[in-house]
Amino acid sequence: MKNTFKVLLPFLLLSLTYSCDAIDDFIGGGEDDHPDNEVPTSVNFKYVSSLQVGGEESAEIAGYDAKTKRLFVVNVESENVSVFDISDVSASQYVGSLNLNGRVPNSVSVYDGMVAVAVEDQVKQNPGFVKVYDAESLQLKAAYQVGALPDMVTYTPDGKYLVVANEGEPDDDYVIDPKGTISIISVEAGTVYDLDFEAFNAMEEGLESAGFRVFGPNATLAMDVEPEYVAVSDDSKTAWVTLQENNGVAVVDLESKQITDILPLGFKSYAVPGNEIDPSNRDDKKELRSVPVFGIYQPDAIAYYSVNGMDYIVTANEGDARDYDGFSEEERMADLVLDETAFPDAATLQLDENLGRLQSTTTLGDIDGDGDFDELYNYGARSFTIWSGMGQIVYDSGNDIATKTLELTPDVFNGDDCRSDDKGAEPEAVTIQTIGEREILFVGLERNNQIMVYDITNPSFPEFLQLLSNEGDVGPEGVLAIDAADSPTGKELLVISNEVSGTVSFYQND
Repeated sequence: MKNTFKVLLPFLLLSLTYSCDAIDDFIGGGEDDHPDNEVPTSVNFKYVSSLQVGGEESAEIAGYDAKTKRLFVVNVESENVSVFDISDVSASQYVGSLNLNGRVPNSVSVYDGMVAVAVEDQVKQNPGFVKVYDAESLQLKAAYQVGALPDMVTYTPDGKYLVVANEGEPDDDYVIDPKGTISIISVEAGTVYDLDFEAFNAMEEGLESAGFRVFGPNATLAMDVEPEYVAVSDDSKTAWVTLQENNGVAVVDLESKQITDILPLGFKSYAVPGNEIDPSNRDDKKELRSVPVFGIYQPDAIAYYSVNGMDYIVTANEGDARDYDGFSEEERMADLVLDETAFPDAATLQLDENLGRLQSTTTLGDIDGDGDFDELYNYGARSFTIWSGMGQIVYDSGNDIATKTLELTPDVFNGDDCRSDDKGAEPEAVTIQTIGEREILFVGLERNNQIMVYDITNPSFPEFLQLLSNEGDVGPEGVLAIDAADSPTGKELLVISNEVSGTVSFYQND
């Protein structure tokens, strides 16, 4: 990477980042801090109940239909979408399933009695489908061919379009690498617009200099991008799509059906105060420290909200590595050759109790191309970040995830320290719910089995409120907020889909 200091300078001004992991108890925290002219709205989510969908991979993502009071849960284990009546959330009833003819579902979105499901082909590198079902009869109403490996589908707020992130992953030999694409489906006309990134191939050098990544073997930018998750503006005119492995976000004009921009996300310095991490699972202690390592944001889920007419997007900076038989970027820092000038203390740094165990990419850090590493990079940023709609950082949570979980749930911090050498708590899922005059953010921590709750009404100064968990829930993959007006209980609900335990749990705002 060239001009690294210039790329990193805006991010070095940040003062917070967080790492975290599992928890078995519900913990409430934080106090309202609002101006005198505002009436605080109660935010106090409490566990209500759980339902068992199946085994591992049976509860990934959920969608809710207010008309039928039904919950639709992506069930990879059974290759269907499992349907539950949650009129009584304390006694949910299995209704049936959506028949996908033996194809694997990845995502579900519900709008006004219609259920859209993203379905991959049996050969992942082939085009996939979005299938639309009636929420009451469970009958198939429409099917649309989209790009390779549709990983996420969402209705726009006005219901006019479905927006699909087609990841386009390579095969395991890294011989076939389909283009990553974004599909826009016109619900009324049934027209599918497939958007690719060919127009950005010529911009690769400039994007990379700002922290974007294009690194697959023999891949153009258009082949290398892997769209992951979609957020849409309230006016249904703009979509933001995370490009996780590439460390960027694509901006899509839904009216003109064009990808208008790629926003490189840059890197985060763990040497900056407030960004400290625990880098080792072999040091027999749980503590945060400054280390000469950069985090790659690499967000998974993304959510949109607006404050005073300004667009904001919130990302869960999970991180992800490419590790295929035909190509792998993963390496422990102990196994890297470090530049003697940049790291005169390399022998000490590379001990297991220091940085030796930390997972690293081999695709970044050799600035001068001489075969040794002048900089060190770890996957993810162990945080959530609030960005402007044009990709400027407004707030990064620094080490707040790690700090809060270490303070409140030390026994499960970073998976009882087992994940400190990887990506920490792995913030993966985010969703935002408006409660009264407040904007409430929920952040799912995959390795901690926890949900963090923040008030982000002021994007520059989020306030931590609660830490949620339920014993038996493992691997929160999806977080779904149901507004009080649509909820079967008449109160705000939070629905957590847990991929590993195959459970779905309900929390209610009391």
